[in-house]
Amino acid sequence: MHDTPPSRATPSGTLRVALFAGLAAAAGSRTVEVAWDGGTVAGLRRRLVAAHPALADLLARSAVAIDDTYAAEDAVIPAAAGVAIIPPVSGG
Repeated sequence: MHDTPPSRATPSGTLRVALFAGLAAAAGSRTVEVAWDGGTVAGLRRRLVAAHPALADLLARSAVAIDDTYAAEDAVIPAAAGVAIIPPVSGG
């Protein structure tokens, strides 16, 4: 369990989103910020792709977690939520 959630909205209405593995590499950072006044997971994906086109392919196949719980595309992301995007992993 995290002592601090992986992301939090800043007071200015910006949602900080934690990225992992290939997503972090494509964005050049382990976190990105998106102007946020509320919306769904699907809306967050659209905003991220608009701001960071290099994320599009991997983002479409990645899971989104809100406050440590995987979320569906229609899940609402509250302004103060912790959000992380986890790309698919493979193992052998």
